Amino acid sequence: MRNLFLSDSSCKETKLHTFNPQSWLQVERGKLSKSSFHSPSSIESVVKVAEPLVLPLFKPVDYVEVLAQIHEELESCLAHERSNLYLLQFQVFKGLGEVKLLQRSLRCAFEKARTVHEKLIFGAWLKYEKRGEEPISDLLASCRKCFQEFGLLDIASEIPVEIVETVDTYNSCGLHVSDSVCFQIRGEKITCDRQKIAALSTPFQTMLNGWFAESYLEVIDMSENGISPLGMRVISEFSISGNLSDLSPDVLLEILVFANKFCCERLKDACDRKLASLVSSRQDAIDLMELALEESSPVLAASCLQVFLHELPECLNDEEVVKIFSNADEQQRLIMAGHASFSLYCLLSQVAMKADPRSEVTACFLEKLVESAIDNRQKQLAFHQLGCVRLWRKEYHESECLFNAAYAAGHVYSIAGLARLAAIRGNKLLSYDMLSSVISFYNPLGWMYQERSLYSDGDIKWEDLNKATELDPTLLYPYMFRATYLMRKQSIEAAFVEINRILGFKLALECLELRFCFYLALEDYGAALCDVQTILTLSPEYRMFEGRVAASQLRTLVWEHVEHWTTADCWLQLYDRWSSVDDIGSLSVIYQMLESDSSKGVLYFRQSLLLLRLNCPEAAMRSLQLARQHAASEHERLVYEGWILYDTGHCEEGLHKAEGSISIQRSFEAFFLKAYALADSNLDPSSFATVISLLEDALKCPSDRLRKGQALNNLGSVYVDCGKLDLAAERYTSALNIWHTRAHQGLARVHFLKNDRNAAYEEMTKLIEKAKNNASAYEKRSEYCDRELTMADLQMVTKLDPLRVYPYRYRAAGQDFKSYGMECFGFLMSRFLHGMGATGPPLVLLCIGSLPDQVSRWVWLID
Repeated sequence: MRNLFLSDSSCKETKLHTFNPQSWLQVERGKLSKSSFHSPSSIESVVKVAEPLVLPLFKPVDYVEVLAQIHEELESCLAHERSNLYLLQFQVFKGLGEVKLLQRSLRCAFEKARTVHEKLIFGAWLKYEKRGEEPISDLLASCRKCFQEFGLLDIASEIPVEIVETVDTYNSCGLHVSDSVCFQIRGEKITCDRQKIAALSTPFQTMLNGWFAESYLEVIDMSENGISPLGMRVISEFSISGNLSDLSPDVLLEILVFANKFCCERLKDACDRKLASLVSSRQDAIDLMELALEESSPVLAASCLQVFLHELPECLNDEEVVKIFSNADEQQRLIMAGHASFSLYCLLSQVAMKADPRSEVTACFLEKLVESAIDNRQKQLAFHQLGCVRLWRKEYHESECLFNAAYAAGHVYSIAGLARLAAIRGNKLLSYDMLSSVISFYNPLGWMYQERSLYSDGDIKWEDLNKATELDPTLLYPYMFRATYLMRKQSIEAAFVEINRILGFKLALECLELRFCFYLALEDYGAALCDVQTILTLSPEYRMFEGRVAASQLRTLVWEHVEHWTTADCWLQLYDRWSSVDDIGSLSVIYQMLESDSSKGVLYFRQSLLLLRLNCPEAAMRSLQLARQHAASEHERLVYEGWILYDTGHCEEGLHKAEGSISIQRSFEAFFLKAYALADSNLDPSSFATVISLLEDALKCPSDRLRKGQALNNLGSVYVDCGKLDLAAERYTSALNIWHTRAHQGLARVHFLKNDRNAAYEEMTKLIEKAKNNASAYEKRSEYCDRELTMADLQMVTKLDPLRVYPYRYRAAGQDFKSYGMECFGFLMSRFLHGMGATGPPLVLLCIGSLPDQVSRWVWLID
């Protein structure tokens, strides 16, 4: 991927053409003469790099410490506290960008939920996080794999009935009164059992058996108490049987209000549950929620809440729903969400922020989140998130108060917001000093130097940006700023080296867009087309130039300036890029082929394989769904469904799909899927023979050499695991003969197992020379040489892809632990801080060099 389209010599010889996107678009529409294309114009018009956002995330200074603390608390806390702790853990993993781990935390929060409100909230949250699986819900349902938490709960059964003691009835006035009493309502009399009615509540007991005038009456006028004759008859029946018959919602509402007025708790609870069972639509929930909050009816309120949450995010487009959530005071929130109010508004604010982070709705929900925050960590999150939204809405005074509150509560990252506000007011020196103070007081992190770089110039700014990259190589802004600066200075080669550094290990849309702009400025339309087609593959709706222009529109315009390939040309280009391990180039070719090739299902499937290799699982799943949608036959569709199931964790069901496809027609992809799923699900060595047989069957079926090369490579790996090295070497060699470059790695392994390290080293050198993406090749080659060459290769791995763990582990475990041990420590901290995760083995290495009181903290995280 590095120097993808410009060789060193071409970079040196190329002159930068100044470029204005607006003029260029006008040329394409015929509004300007071609000569105006090269008119003097600053490159700033196209390669602006925006300041990084102050992220609305929970970002503690020491993630390891916080995660360890949460783990300890989960071990010792009360059962009802666990869901809140898992929610905090979710926020930590969200700050790290760990999608799988945050979903695991949500699932744990749901599984440990003790109240119906927690079950509703975390079930809805899981559904929201997995909304990408909605297009395949039918497939999951057919395999009985739909998540149960996505279904509606029987709210009444989830909330236990509070036992209310029957009121003792006795005649305190001492006078004889009739056993019955008539309630007159608008001229109609309803005869009731006096003592049964008195037993409903203390107010009725006092009215019917006390010293009031009504206690002596046999007919009592109830016309002014909001109850109808029908309602009073139902109440009379309830006083005797303890049950409510099937009634219309209007009558139930009438009785509920009456029961609340006269403190008839058993009657109120019965009405509450009956009404809850009748909520079946959003409009029902809107109509009844207001009454539920007014009458303190928790079952009905929970039932209405369930409908709202089940329809996220769509229901937040309904003003009436938003009004309910926005206007709820503390008591109403307690009725609606119990003690899970903070969790509820965490969910609602996240959904609203995803839709429009600057909206009034987002701000209102975050205000409720602040009001619902109880402990210090909840306050840190709530204050900071609302501070970010106020900043984006240019409500600077409110934002400053909130960031100050978050910082005072211990959220150090909120200093970034305070520094931005000081700069907005023209005091960049204060901003710089704020960040300097944080850097000197805490263990410095990448974001601290990145933020400070915004308030300085020249060499000082450059040093801070380099330090930010050193501490956290995943931060995009430093690379983009340096690349843009170098391009403006006509240092074209250095600019491309800089932007390719990050694209070598992180396929960020913003960086692809910037490189696209560079290529346009150089009038290298072929390279520009490659990048914009890759952008569209990753995000079909992506908009460029600060959201002003759809990427698809720019792609159409660039397309007019490149040579158009035939289908045969496209396949040759794909073979060439695939064999040179040029994944971005391969994606671009496939995107182009999809516009004309009829075999869309096959192409979308190939696209998904590349996206998985590039660590883009969401885009890969989207491509798999499109492959399923465009499958040319039933047996082909079953294969894609099998891969979808396999990739969503349903290996056994994926295996069944492969078998179903084979039963219709023997095909390469069906046998390959079955072999792959079987090898993954069965670690027993006895299964090797079956896997080998399946791969051999796959190779007997028609397919192109791209896929056959992969099958031969996999077959070689299985033979190595079986100890059949000669057969493995044959398969790897066959794969290389049809341009499957990655087979060099397998053949190197065979040489190594035959005690020929030199041959293994040479084999990996061939892979390094051929592959554009070769960090993994350097890493593997390091295993086949002496220590000095090993260290050089591992340094190259870290340079090409600083996210790869093995080089740090190797250096940390070496003889000079003091020199490299802290590097391993720093890297692992960075992994926690910036979404790289952490694995057991490197943490064990940390324990080796840690003080005894530190070891327990690391051990918490190994599992």
